[in-house]
Amino acid sequence: MKYLIIILSTVLVNNVIFSQFLGICPFLGTSKKTSTALGMGAAVIFVLTLATLVTWLTNEYILQPLHIGFLQTIAFILIIAALVQMVEIILKKISPSLYTALGVFLPLITTNCAVLGVSLTVVTKEFAFVEGEAARLLSLGESVIYAVGIAIGFALALIIFAGVREHIDLMEPPKGMKGTPIALITAGILALAFMGFTGIV
Repeated sequence: MKYLIIILSTVLVNNVIFSQFLGICPFLGTSKKTSTALGMGAAVIFVLTLATLVTWLTNEYILQPLHIGFLQTIAFILIIAALVQMVEIILKKISPSLYTALGVFLPLITTNCAVLGVSLTVVTKEFAFVEGEAARLLSLGESVIYAVGIAIGFALALIIFAGVREHIDLMEPPKGMKGTPIALITAGILALAFMGFTGIV
């Protein structure tokens, strides 16, 4: 039940894009086509989950025992950059078409503040998912579930937004609203729609 609450709260209620405003750059940059959004969503799910797992273990078994927790941000940035490089190499070999479609946006995962933000959140912020439970840091399993939920929420928002943008392009919006203006207005309306999930968990 606790894991279901974590998933629902991260995917819908506290969506990383619409309520935490993390990962806006790739959200706006890779949402012009649904196919690219699907690829980016899958890459973020993989990288975010793996990055959270590795950074949690690094913090728990290296940084904290050595009393060098102040190096968290630097260490996490290096770990995330290495993981993104690995994903880039794997994608280039397995799916060259997806690698080409993502183009410059794949390296953007390195600077995607959602990945670093989640990695830092799970080792610093205390949570209480069940009513009456004292707030505490997440365990390894909870951290991974939290990261998966955040990543699914990111992918869901990205895919919905890409679908809406493709539809808007077919509708011929007014000349002054084409491109970024209509995209930002659409993102705002989607954020309002996601606010409807507030209070379900």
